[in-house]
Amino acid sequence: MELTFLDLVYARPGPYACAYLDTSRDVRDPEAAIRLRRRHLREDLAQQGADKATVAVVDDVAGSDREVSGRHGQAIFASHGHLALVEELAAPLAHDASRFSALPDVMPLAVQHAPDIPYAAATVHRVAHPETGAPDELEVDIQTGRWPSSAVAPETPHHRSGPAARWPHGAAEVAAELAELVHRTRAEVIVLGGEAWALNVLASRMSGPLRERVVTVGGDGHLAGEGRALLEQELSEVFRGRMSERDRARVETFRARRARHAHAVQGMPAVVAALQRAQAGALLLNTPVDLPVRLWAGAEPTQVALSSADLESFGILGFQEESPGAALIRALVRTGAELVVVPREELPLEDGVGALLRYTDPGVPL
Repeated sequence: MELTFLDLVYARPGPYACAYLDTSRDVRDPEAAIRLRRRHLREDLAQQGADKATVAVVDDVAGSDREVSGRHGQAIFASHGHLALVEELAAPLAHDASRFSALPDVMPLAVQHAPDIPYAAATVHRVAHPETGAPDELEVDIQTGRWPSSAVAPETPHHRSGPAARWPHGAAEVAAELAELVHRTRAEVIVLGGEAWALNVLASRMSGPLRERVVTVGGDGHLAGEGRALLEQELSEVFRGRMSERDRARVETFRARRARHAHAVQGMPAVVAALQRAQAGALLLNTPVDLPVRLWAGAEPTQVALSSADLESFGILGFQEESPGAALIRALVRTGAELVVVPREELPLEDGVGALLRYTDPGVPL
């Protein structure tokens, strides 16, 4: 998974105010609940030393996602009185969290973007007009996205409708539109829901390679709710336990290289050493995330170490202890490395981390 969506955070200098807030709308009085959460958020950030302007920026955007229905959350990052990034969370954290620190705590947000599978979804449902006797119509909605982040940040769907009797012709047009969208977004899966007969006709109008990506589900073709993705529940079932093709390839490459003891390392000491040399092309991270150590970090992304003594030995000044997630993700983003989130039961890693290396240093043992 690429992490370029986090570039906006690091484009601003620290220190950063970070907030993870439950902004769900499926409770009895969501506005009252969110007001209480915002108050606690303001107090927590102020107690940690955040300046008033930055606290105000975070407070202003907290709970502003009123257009998103159901259960969800927000991740907010700000510094020096300016908003750096705000993103919807498909699932709020178990507890609201706030932090004011030199490095932004982006690990929970990054993990929620996984598996980051590009997809296209399409629904077809029949609209009858018994009151007028007009011919039945078929309504089609098409939406692309990246799962699971698009569950609560969906793109605008493409909508079309036409006489049901002309569907064999209309299906060819929809298939052509899907083909263009799949090509443009590199969608790995096409999820179809709605009327079975119409979906069969649509699939028959697709090219062979496109049909191989089709998964048909039992959805009725209607949106799950305001601000939610088309076929959200069905998408959740389709993608449960699934990795993106890119990440799956990274995992298999890691297995092969680890077996040969070449260009792959695991365990926090080896991973940190690779990040210090901008050597990691991808970090593999076990979920549930449980990183056993704290890390020390300096001003530069490669200035990361297991102890303050290590950084001192490099002549680095102005470092401080940081959460491992904050230090690791900054190093990945700023060196152009990827993140691969993999369940522990599928690929257990020493200390919960591993890395695919861009190159090996002959003078440093793997």
